[in-house]
Amino acid sequence: MWTLLLALILLGLFIFYNTFVIVEMREEVILERFGKYHDTLHPGLHFTIPLVDRVAYRQETREQVLDVPHQKCITQDNIEVDVDGIVYLKVMDAYKASYGINDYRLAAVNLAQTTMRSEVGKITLDDTFSERDSMNEAIVEELDKASDPWGVKVMRYELKDIQPSQDIVLTMEKQMEAEREKRAEITESSGERDARINVSEGNRQKSILMSEGQREARVNEAEGEAREMELIAEATANGIERIADAIAQPGGSLAVKMRLTEQFIDRLGEIVDGANVSVLPMEAANLKSFFEGASEVTNPIQNK
Repeated sequence: MWTLLLALILLGLFIFYNTFVIVEMREEVILERFGKYHDTLHPGLHFTIPLVDRVAYRQETREQVLDVPHQKCITQDNIEVDVDGIVYLKVMDAYKASYGINDYRLAAVNLAQTTMRSEVGKITLDDTFSERDSMNEAIVEELDKASDPWGVKVMRYELKDIQPSQDIVLTMEKQMEAEREKRAEITESSGERDARINVSEGNRQKSILMSEGQREARVNEAEGEAREMELIAEATANGIERIADAIAQPGGSLAVKMRLTEQFIDRLGEIVDGANVSVLPMEAANLKSFFEGASEVTNPIQNK
């Protein structure tokens, strides 16, 4: 009795387990009947016929992340680099993903590696670091075309690491060091050039200011001399005018005659003292003629 009861319980559990199928939210289930595709079961509780229906595949419907292993690639300029990446994909059709290909994950990874080698071979080493986005887009486009019959959508692809060989790394470091030295020399020469320009500009401004100062000095000096001459001329004219006025006064003519006589006698004495011979007038009348001539000179001035 106990053996029969246990057998019935096991049979009931077997029938129950094969009669009801629970599908989770993150997946879809492919149901086969007599080994042939029957239905795609979506999340929830489903009834099946024991020994007739069976769950053939359970497909993940969430976005999946697959790691693309490192591989050697040759760039357009024949440089060997080690490249790896990450591919993001999602099952859009559980039927195609189950019957369209044996293992879509393995196929996606292998195809990503092949496409990645092809894209890296189209560009140079320098461009592999700056053209990551365009390479990612090209790889996604190629993967998406190939994965459409599998019922899989490639969401995106990311190049994770691009590592040149050690020799190339050393060469690049030397190149960058040389480039930095070149920029430093250019910067230094530009600074020296600017300094020379500033010095020459300062000298030019200095020369301009000095010449303007000298010009102003000459102008001021000339104006001063002109003013001095003007004042001397004005003073001389005033003196002559005053002399003329004085001569016109009573007794002025006599004063002028006396002054001229004194000057003549003084000058004559100086000449006689300085001469080695004695100088006397040839005629005594010459003195009289001199005084009469002086009178004739002063009379017109007095009459004015």
